[in-house]
This record gives sequence, C-alpha cells and structure tokens, in this order.
Amino acid sequence: IFCHPTAFVPKRLNVAIMMFMICLINYMMRVNLSINIIAMVQERYENGTIVEKPDYGTRYEWSQQDQALLLGGYFYGYMITSLPGGTLAEMLGGRNVAGYSCLVGGVLTALTPLAASWDKYAVFVLRVLIGLVTGVVYPCCHNLVSKWSPPDEKGKFVASLMGGTFGTVITWPICGVIIENLGWVWAFYIVAIIVFVVVGLWFYLISDTPAEHKTISIKERDFIENSLGKTVGNKPRWPPYRQLVVSMPFWALTMLHYGSMWGLFFLLTATPKFLSEVLGFELSSAGFLSSLPHIARLLAAFGFGSIADWIRRKGWWTITFTRKIFCIPSHILPGVMLIILAFCGRDPYVCVAIMTISLGFNGAATSSNLANSQDLAPNFAGTMYGIINCLGTTPGIFSPLIVAEFTSQSNTIDDWFWIFIIGAAAYILPAIFFWVFGSGKIQKWNEVKTSEPSEDVVNTKL
Repeated sequence: IFCHPTAFVPKRLNVAIMMFMICLINYMMRVNLSINIIAMVQERYENGTIVEKPDYGTRYEWSQQDQALLLGGYFYGYMITSLPGGTLAEMLGGRNVAGYSCLVGGVLTALTPLAASWDKYAVFVLRVLIGLVTGVVYPCCHNLVSKWSPPDEKGKFVASLMGGTFGTVITWPICGVIIENLGWVWAFYIVAIIVFVVVGLWFYLISDTPAEHKTISIKERDFIENSLGKTVGNKPRWPPYRQLVVSMPFWALTMLHYGSMWGLFFLLTATPKFLSEVLGFELSSAGFLSSLPHIARLLAAFGFGSIADWIRRKGWWTITFTRKIFCIPSHILPGVMLIILAFCGRDPYVCVAIMTISLGFNGAATSSNLANSQDLAPNFAGTMYGIINCLGTTPGIFSPLIVAEFTSQSNTIDDWFWIFIIGAAAYILPAIFFWVFGSGKIQKWNEVKTSEPSEDVVNTKL
C-alpha cells in the first residue's frame, strides 16, 4: 500500500503506524475508566442493602450522577485543548506536542488510584487534566497527515487515526481480565506502562516533515513533496479564523463531525455499563462484547478508506461527491441501526449485534468527516480539526448525563429507548446538512495556489 516508489519499507509507513499507536494510547487513557468504574463502585439495592460483588479492590459509594460526572470529566479538559491543538502543532510541530502530552497523560493515569482513595472530586480533577493534556493529539496527527500523506494515500493515512478505535477494542477486554485477576488498581497502572513504551517509540521514529527526517531516502522525500505540490506550505502561519468562521463548508463539516462523535462517545462511555447492568453480562464478557462495535469500526475504516483512495485514483467522482456519498455508511446507516435497536433490542445478543453493525458502518467516517479538513485547507488541517473536535467533544459530556437522567429511577432496556432515538437523530440530521452545504474543494483561505483542476472541471456533475 505504502511501498511506492521505494523498494524498502518507506518512512511514511512508520509515520502511519506510529500515528495509529499514539491514537491507541490516547484512547486507552480515555476509555479505561468506563469499565474500571464498574469495579470501583459499591452498588446498593433500593432498600439500602449492599449488592454482593466480587472483591476487585476498594469500592466507593458513588451515585449514578457521580459516575456520570467522572466519566464526562475527561471531555471537559479534552474540549479545551482540542481548540488550540492544531495551531500548536502548526507552530511547534506535531511530533513534540503529541508526544509530551501523552507522556504527561500516562503519569496522570498512574495516579488515578491514589486520587480515588482521596475523594471522587480528586478523580474528576485528574480526569479533566488527562483530557486537557491529550486533547492536542488528534489535531497534531491531522497536521502530520497533511505533511506526510500523498493525495492518493490520504484515505489510508486518515484510517491510521483509527488506532483510537483499536485502543478501545483492546482496553475494555484487557482491563476486564486485569480487574478480575489483579484488581482494578492494576488496570490503571498497566495502561500507564503501555503509554510510556509507545511514547518512547514515537520520539524515536517520528519527525514533523519528510524534509526533517534523518533517515528518509531522497527518492521517497521527493515523491511525497512533489505529490503534495503547492497545497501545503513549509512555514508556520496564523490560521485564517475570520474566513473560516463564515465558511459554510466548514460548518457543514463541523455538524457532520459532531454527529459522528455523538455516536462514538455515547458507545465509549455507556456500552460497558449498558451490557453489564442492563443486559446482565459478566464484567469480562461486558469488556469483550463492548469492544466488538469498535473492532467492526476499525476494519471498516481501512476498507472504506482504501475504497475512497481507489475511487480518487480512477477519477470517477469529484472529492465533494465522494465525501457526500460516504455519509450514507458513516452516518445514515448507523442512525438507522440505532432506531432499529430502540424498537427491537430486547435480546442481549441482538443488541450487541445491532450496536456492532451501527458503529461498524461509522468506520466510513475516514472517507467523510475525518478526511474533509484535509480537503478544505491542507495548510490548516490541524487547526480545523482542533476546532471541530472541540465542539465534537461535547457529546462525551452530554451523553453520560443523558443516560444518567433517563436511568435515574430504573435501568432497563425500556429506559434506553429515547437514548437510542437521540443518538439516531444526532447521526442522520448532520448528514443531511452536509449534503446541502458540504464541499471537498480546497478553499481560498488555504492561502496557497493549488493544482487540483480535476475538482473544478468535473464539479458540474454535482
């Protein structure tokens, strides 16, 4: 896939793999609390007596609202630094900004058991701080994609950002096994150790641009730079915020990304709890089954990304038309599946199957909302993604609160009906908005003369 035009393993493959890994550990720090908290909380029956649970370590008297606060804490911090993350990457380099942020996040993750022994608000503060330092990672990765990815490999490069999905896939079952065998404390410590190892490899293998890489071949460097042409500049520039905020294609992308993030963050924060407490699966089983939708999303991401690259090489569709068509699998079909789940999800295994199909289709986001910032402004892809991701993070705060509100009195499958309907609307409505106002053309405020005549020539097809 990545080996043209060099005969050996290209350095851009190393970059893609390490972006996959940095996103993986980012999500490990993000989602481990979703399953760990099940073993950390002391449940009580309505009459006040304690629910007998296995001894996985100290348990705390945290209410449903307390748990929602802790699960949403990460996203308060993440939302703040997502906004300037892209600009920091464009000014200081994505390698260092992403690497050091994950290093600090790993230290804070290791401190979580100590914080829990103090107070639930200490855990909340720590989760906010973890979100704060790691909120820059994805904007940094989009900055690196814009510098390292030839246009015909864009879909596969963006798919490498699905390392976060794989992080979810492995974190929940691994943490479930760790908790059952070592206790929930080690589910934090082992995640931190993995973070430290990946960060070390990141600093060893990554550079901000092909020109700065010490061991890249001249042939590969020239291939990447020539393929990018003049769409990406080498000098840091202040983003054109004024032009950006009045751009309808940008707001269409923002809406589309928001819908995708609602579906993703809802499942990230709620799935283990739903499978364990509503459907009655054991903790280790809940961890494994919770990961299935994310396995499907990961595999679909690479599949849809490769298809989009192939279509681009063939020149069959314009970029704009491609992005809009891929909204069908990335947003419309996941929304439809959530509607089916709301009406038909009574059998536990049927629920898991429908949730897996829904999030699996969302893997096509690599060819819709996740790739569109690269289309509109390659020079400011990091900044754009930082902005849309800042707004797209709010579902991580809202969805646990909505779940807590609908399940405050009881926690049955019927109580989840409107939760699924809200998720379906969050998927489908932004896709319709993007069909009307979205675009794949490089915008004038990219500030660089481009050489993409094919889009302009065939755009009349739209």
